[in-house]
Amino acid sequence: MPLPSRPRQLLALATDNWPARAYLAVVGLSVAAMFVVPESPVAASSFILTAPLSFLGAALPFGPGTEGPAQALAVGSWAVWLLVCALVNAAVVGTLVKRSATTTAPKSTAPASRARSRARTLLAPAVDNWLARGYLALVAAALTFFLYAVYVSPDPGFAAVWPVMTTAPFGMLAFLVSFPAESGPLAWLSPLLFTAATALCGLGNAVLLGRLVHRLRAHEAHPAT
Repeated sequence: MPLPSRPRQLLALATDNWPARAYLAVVGLSVAAMFVVPESPVAASSFILTAPLSFLGAALPFGPGTEGPAQALAVGSWAVWLLVCALVNAAVVGTLVKRSATTTAPKSTAPASRARSRARTLLAPAVDNWLARGYLALVAAALTFFLYAVYVSPDPGFAAVWPVMTTAPFGMLAFLVSFPAESGPLAWLSPLLFTAATALCGLGNAVLLGRLVHRLRAHEAHPAT
């Protein structure tokens, strides 16, 4: 029997459990809100819910705001990209649900050894595949640019936007963690707090991407009969 295609595996992971289907339903409602209440802040929630991949669409020269003869093609391409982002995130949710249902606690008797083993097992998906490593490289580039803009460039501007977008949706939490330190005697510490928190968010996203890659590989190694 031929191996199932990657898109079919992705679709299966994104729809075979209720948390993943619930996520897709919420994304669908957020897309509907774009047309029902386009002026409301809720209209932008679909971009947040499908982050971080959805933010890559900001680099494209077309989108929902495109006018003229290419409007239909631009909107259609954007809709397809948003669907792909939603399916990838739903597949990650589905992978997490399956992993939590099948993972058993290690039987080591040494607490320190057990903790190290759990940490290695938890972080391994972030570095043992090219997709997660490539994502971590992108996060590192965004943080490097941010630190350069803050400490070297005379005009940092909105340099924090790139790390937040790269590590979304968890990157929003990094901004909230560092924001209170911006005013006061510890203002110099705010960029470092933001960098550390954003790096942790990026590592978490890389772990999720790595687990998705593992699940897809498992489907290839053990195709359904």
